[in-house]
Amino acid sequence: MKIPASFYRRPDVVQIARELIGKYLFTRFDGVLTGGRIVETEAYAHINDQACHSHMGRYTARTRIMYEAGGVAYAYLIYGRYTLFNIITNEAGKADAVLIRGLEPLVGVEEMLLRRGLSASARNLTGGPGLLSQALGIGTKHYGTDLSGPDIWLEDKGELIPPNQLIASPRVGIDYAGEDAALPWRFRLKDSPWTSPAK
Repeated sequence: MKIPASFYRRPDVVQIARELIGKYLFTRFDGVLTGGRIVETEAYAHINDQACHSHMGRYTARTRIMYEAGGVAYAYLIYGRYTLFNIITNEAGKADAVLIRGLEPLVGVEEMLLRRGLSASARNLTGGPGLLSQALGIGTKHYGTDLSGPDIWLEDKGELIPPNQLIASPRVGIDYAGEDAALPWRFRLKDSPWTSPAK
């Protein structure tokens, strides 16, 4: 079952990031289906989170999509090479987002390997936000894509992750965020070989 917009439009981005562990992310481009189970996420809140792109109401050409109602893609480029795929959450005007950091590849693995230029399936296929976007074919052209549509969507298959199987820890690569860098808003599925290697 596709996840409805109401799931994303709730006010607690940290809860949403936690609940996305065990959900499934799919893409279908040019008739090719790829996807898998989400095993790592990070939450970013527009209030009291210096790591969030919309902190202090920052509104730019890049962040404008963050102010839309939850359930759309925020896809942007880093290092001139990798696209990071985020899901906008909360109501319109309350610019929260969840970064999808790790995926267990389950569908269309051969296509994912081709996109990544790899010969065998290992953590570097989808274990990191830029890697999984490349494997799934997600690029900056998908900025603003409705996540209930035919191109990119998420599904809930009824899988419940016990609390003791979730690891909460500080987010990655946000030292600039001061004390907010220590917030335990990175969530990982315990013992998954598909989470990103960053400590």
